[in-house]
Amino acid sequence: MNKISYLSASIVLALGLTACNANNSTTSTQTNANQITPVANYVSGIELANMDLSVKPQDDFYRFVNGQWLANTKIPADKSNYGSFTGLYEDSQQAMKAIIEKAAAEPAAKGSDSQKLGDFYRAYMNQALAEELGISPIADDLAQIAQISSKPELIATMAKFDTKGVHTPLGWFVNNDAKQSEINALYFTQSGLGLPDRDYYLKTEEKFVNFRNEYTAYIADMLKAVGHKNPTQAAKNVLALETQLAESQWTRTESRDANKVYNKMSTAEFDALLGKDIHWAEISRGIGFDKAQDVIVRQPSFFEGLGKAVSNNDVQVWKDYLSFHYVDGKASLLNKALVDRRFAFRSTTLSGITEQKPRWKKAVDNANGIIGEILGRLYVKEHFKPEAKARMKQLVDNLIQAYSQAIDELEWMSDETKKAAQAKLAAFTPKIGYPDKWKDYSALEIKADDLVGNYKRYYAWLTQEYTSRIGQPVDRSEWYMTPQTVNAYYNPVNNEIVFPAAILQPPFFNMEAEDAVNYGGIGAVIGHELGHGFDDQGAKYDGNGNLNNWWQESDLVEFKKRGDQLAAQFDAYQPFEDANVNGQFTLGENIGDLGGLSVAYRAYQISLQGQPSPVMDGYTGEQRFFMGWAQIWRRLYRDEELRRRLMTDPHSPSEYRVIGIIGNMPAFYQAFDVQEGDNMYIAPEERVKIW
Repeated sequence: MNKISYLSASIVLALGLTACNANNSTTSTQTNANQITPVANYVSGIELANMDLSVKPQDDFYRFVNGQWLANTKIPADKSNYGSFTGLYEDSQQAMKAIIEKAAAEPAAKGSDSQKLGDFYRAYMNQALAEELGISPIADDLAQIAQISSKPELIATMAKFDTKGVHTPLGWFVNNDAKQSEINALYFTQSGLGLPDRDYYLKTEEKFVNFRNEYTAYIADMLKAVGHKNPTQAAKNVLALETQLAESQWTRTESRDANKVYNKMSTAEFDALLGKDIHWAEISRGIGFDKAQDVIVRQPSFFEGLGKAVSNNDVQVWKDYLSFHYVDGKASLLNKALVDRRFAFRSTTLSGITEQKPRWKKAVDNANGIIGEILGRLYVKEHFKPEAKARMKQLVDNLIQAYSQAIDELEWMSDETKKAAQAKLAAFTPKIGYPDKWKDYSALEIKADDLVGNYKRYYAWLTQEYTSRIGQPVDRSEWYMTPQTVNAYYNPVNNEIVFPAAILQPPFFNMEAEDAVNYGGIGAVIGHELGHGFDDQGAKYDGNGNLNNWWQESDLVEFKKRGDQLAAQFDAYQPFEDANVNGQFTLGENIGDLGGLSVAYRAYQISLQGQPSPVMDGYTGEQRFFMGWAQIWRRLYRDEELRRRLMTDPHSPSEYRVIGIIGNMPAFYQAFDVQEGDNMYIAPEERVKIW
């Protein structure tokens, strides 16, 4: 079930971070060959120990800035990748753990936030109880699936189990209507696969055949563990059924197109699309869609294919499918044997992770996912400084000013389109740190001795929370990340950029550092999120968040031409001999990076007020700006994880987010004297400038 509002692939994925190395608190600035001016109370913010000075910045800027870190860092056994974001999140985990353990140790009134926080943690940490209970917390539900005897009963049960958090093909969410953004609408989106992407089912290369074989064995093992009578055949049934669903799914590149995925229809029309064996009345009654008069269907041909898959497969095949996905979804909450088997496939086989997280980390992560804003209120009181929000606001204001200047100076855009772009920019809503209004969890019951029940009640509560919004006005104060999340996002239907408190730390945002590194770090992240409003999909929405073309046709042609040129550059990046970056799939994020970093550089220049940039640790401000960008993207991947991300992640791998972007910026050539013949050199006529 996908109830959380869809954010149009605009969220920057949290990837990892290590703590910032301390620099000297005073250094010097060389303003010209004969004059040294001290820079008091600031550090450069550059982590010098991470650099590899044997690498020329003109040849491989990513390794010049991060080479020693890349050579000396090992990915922890419980992680699939490790980098700047990861380290920050680990700090956030420790902070959340302290908050939760304090709540768990103190008496609390029933129904209070402290009671919910403490009891959720106690329930998750009680491994002995999980062993004692075995599969009993899910036995009744599995028995209900086993009793299904007809296709109408199948659809009714599938809908009912959706409200328990079971992964089904009935993917849905409630969010702003993309063409009437002040009203919430019900969306349906393709879903239902157990492997990460449709390509895992359809590609014939040996590695994908091996993935399918491993998956089939995993399905059989999970069904055997809960007493299925014929788990081997059932596993084959599930794989065959999911392959049929995969054949009907759109590619991720196709699903990025904001216009193609907006298909509004009446519930009667949707009912007809689903075919003769799936009926809207059963879905609506089971989940609670009685307020819906119409729906927005993102991939109509998938739901047509789903109808055929229901008609063309025996009820037993679908029972096997539902049973497996129910066990798979709840296995991490059950006894050790199921936890371990799920980890072996989902983490080791698919992502290369060799060791499970400590149980307390799982408990913290899950508390953050279930009751995250209870944690968030306490987190910001202890870990977010008001002066950080004030300085961040100044950065945002400067980035918006710089973006406005950049739009005015575009040589390829007409005055009419510039005017519309400026209107959209002026309508951006920045959110910094934490929400003004917190979620109300009073209707959610949490018990200290019922971990699986806590999740069932959570999904029922969340279903009610979202279905009650259908057709109602949008609450634009809502956040879709908790303050303790190391991330940021742009939401096109609200035209808002959001920066949670936890990302406002080094190396992204350093209160002790001179501005260059902050503009290259959090400034570029701000610019990236602003840039999503003007990427190949975000640019289809106007300032009010409506899917509405505000472009002159000739400008759209030029915009697409430049986007295609950037996509072709990224297509050429090849992390493996047999796998490259998909430039069209990652285009939105790459436009966000290129526009964001370009505008952040402009904003840094504005901040200098006509004065030369300070030299610190031997580097000019312009050089440290680009070094700040490179150091936030340091990251290592396991091969399995990197291959998975090439197919499923709309962001390019971190290395290419550095070298693929700065190679297009003339300011980088000036800062580091990049010349023809250097590896980082791109001929001027081949460099891409969009914003």
